[in-house]
Amino acid sequence: MRGIKTPVTQYRHKVFTEIAKVAFESENINNDIEAIPYKLVNGDEPNYRESIYRERAVISERVRLAMGMSLRPEDKPVHITDGIEESNIDSKYYEPPLMQVIPSACDACEDNKYEVSNMCRGCVAHPCQQVCPQNAISMVNGHSYIDQSKCVKCGRCKNVCPYDAISKKERPCSKACGVKAIESDFLGRAHINPDKCVSCGMCMVSCPFGAIADKSQIFQLIRAMKNDNSIMAIIAPAIVGQFGKNATIKNIKAALQEIGFAEVFEVALGADMGAVKEAHHYVEKVTTGELPFLLTSCCPSWSMLAKKYFPEMIDSVSNALTPMVATARSVKKQHKDCKVVFIGPCAAKKLEASRKSVRSDVDFVITFEELSAIFDAKGINFDNYEKEASIHNATGAGRGYAVAGGVANAIEKCIHEYYPEVEVNIEHAEGLDDCKKILLQAKAGRKNGCLIEGMGCPGGCIAGAGTNISIQDAKKEVNAFVAHSSKPLPPKELKDIELL
Repeated sequence: MRGIKTPVTQYRHKVFTEIAKVAFESENINNDIEAIPYKLVNGDEPNYRESIYRERAVISERVRLAMGMSLRPEDKPVHITDGIEESNIDSKYYEPPLMQVIPSACDACEDNKYEVSNMCRGCVAHPCQQVCPQNAISMVNGHSYIDQSKCVKCGRCKNVCPYDAISKKERPCSKACGVKAIESDFLGRAHINPDKCVSCGMCMVSCPFGAIADKSQIFQLIRAMKNDNSIMAIIAPAIVGQFGKNATIKNIKAALQEIGFAEVFEVALGADMGAVKEAHHYVEKVTTGELPFLLTSCCPSWSMLAKKYFPEMIDSVSNALTPMVATARSVKKQHKDCKVVFIGPCAAKKLEASRKSVRSDVDFVITFEELSAIFDAKGINFDNYEKEASIHNATGAGRGYAVAGGVANAIEKCIHEYYPEVEVNIEHAEGLDDCKKILLQAKAGRKNGCLIEGMGCPGGCIAGAGTNISIQDAKKEVNAFVAHSSKPLPPKELKDIELL
């Protein structure tokens, strides 16, 4: 549903915007935070749910998550701001679980169930009955009926129905989850199993009730910006087009500096570093037979999937720093004592930045969606924004990381440039379902000699949970960004100190 302004996305935006305003302007934070649900639902009639009380309850939980806090316990009502002291600091890291189901928002959708709809014409052939292996289908009042106690969810009836009268009920969040992390609680509501979840956020963007939300550092970032004038922004290449057709990369940099960032750098610079290192890594390790294959490392959900579900493959995951971390370290080498915020499309990056090995490099992570709310809170409208600022120049290879296949394509081009005699075998997967399949094939020895790119989101980074526009539009914008780059590839000897 990305790119469609639904009531769910509008409410998320309103909550982030109100919190940004409080962080920038408030002299009484607790009172102003407590007032947000009443400000957003201010009438006597609900807009979308059965009561204004439930609507406010949902918004209250959204506010807590947007403040970086956990949901309130259902059996112990507390104020929205309970525990705010722990969030009203500059350096609060994300604490798992990142993705959380808001109980008052979940509609307890039925999951994995076949039902006959009113499209059934009670045909004479009854193919649904003939193919059912459990004799679960009978005729009731002239129409087919499925006995759920016998049904084994094979779907054969649906496949043969000539009227498409049999539907499969699936939770949208569960259907979107490629690692089957969505389960049910005792009331039938969705529950995310943290042991399975890799924090890609596809469940969040797929829930039509807005019942799943992630934690945010938007409040902490703004408070830090008010107290510190040395905060650097590093922006992912998927940012192009995310704030409207009139917002160029130069406009975005100028706007970021206007709201308080000291300097802005492209994360594509770190991607250039990664492409160079992984090109060397492939030639030195895979073509020599030391490793059977090489897995890219830039997507945290993909890396988490490989390490969590296929631990025997850990040595095959590239040891190249992710573009976010490589860029952040380079910035901090050049600007001592600064703080770095990664601005990107990805929810999983929030947990990557929380790792002990990364915390000293990346201080904050926010998404394009959250940044849009900050711009609105500061009154920046790109429809009529004319300020510009020049930005450091990354290569087309690094900028292309934003689109599925772009990582492997960049590495392949680097190998052809640096090692023209070497042949490289490329494979790529997008979406966790396909990622699991290709890892199973690799485990079985069917991908030996390959460079394998994995992207947790179907479409790549441009399809991340924190994006603002459709995947199709985002792909066009990134492809144009790549095409207009002055340099196609980074030099073979690229070092991080040369980036800035």
